[in-house]
Amino acid sequence: MLRNICRYQRQFGQVIWPFSFPQGHHGPNLSTQLQKAKYSSALTERKKFYENVSISQGEGGVFEINLDKRKLKTPGGKLFTVPNEALAIAVATEWDVQKDTLKFYTMHLTTLCNTALDNPTQRTEEQIISAALKFLDTDTICYRVEEPPGLVELQRNEWDPVMNWIEQRYNVVIGSSSNIMGPQIPEETKDTFRQHLNSYNFWALTGLEYVITQLKSLVLSFGLIDRHLSVEQAVLLSRLEEEFQIQHWGNVESAHDYDMYELRARTAAGAMFVYLSSESTAVKRKILQD
Repeated sequence: MLRNICRYQRQFGQVIWPFSFPQGHHGPNLSTQLQKAKYSSALTERKKFYENVSISQGEGGVFEINLDKRKLKTPGGKLFTVPNEALAIAVATEWDVQKDTLKFYTMHLTTLCNTALDNPTQRTEEQIISAALKFLDTDTICYRVEEPPGLVELQRNEWDPVMNWIEQRYNVVIGSSSNIMGPQIPEETKDTFRQHLNSYNFWALTGLEYVITQLKSLVLSFGLIDRHLSVEQAVLLSRLEEEFQIQHWGNVESAHDYDMYELRARTAAGAMFVYLSSESTAVKRKILQD
């Protein structure tokens, strides 16, 4: 990735005239209801309409994405701007690697930026935090089976170390249960996690909630963002029961592999978005040139 960043830093920079993207948007005063409809019916593919991608710094220190002589805009009609150079370069890379057809469903960073900029559901940081904390009540690794014995042992061996880590890391109690109602999470634990989530800005929270949604686990997501787990480990742990069944009963290989790679891609993009959205300084040219 560093090689790509270096290459983009050399090529990007010129300021180009604005344009409206996607075509047919209804302007920045679009109602919330229409914004929701636009997001839910967004095109998944489109013929590529540009040749060159560049970034430029706009007013207030934000960075913009330029497609030939046109500035990128959000589905809601806002100028597409990101808070720092590192995130701008990462988004520009998504646009640059597209071939003849734009596959928007592969452009996860762009989608997350659009969500943060347009905020189509008009949520506050507190609402995002509350939504993220709800996953704790149904967290993937809090629910344990009672049979078969092989899966019981697998869950204990693979999930317990992660549970022990997060309880020690944040000085909380979570626990696990085989009851359909799940474990009773103490309010003190939720308050600790709420305080931790409050340390993230709106953009980072958008990315973190995306990761939690992919993994269906706040515990695994914290493990990933805190660099205790790799993307591959977090995804595998989130699919432990499915992987166990596949080992015993087999699977449609191509479908399984596609689902696994897609989940890894979305999870990795979400984690990168959190990291880059938390970056407060621009990428240093000297570092890029080293």
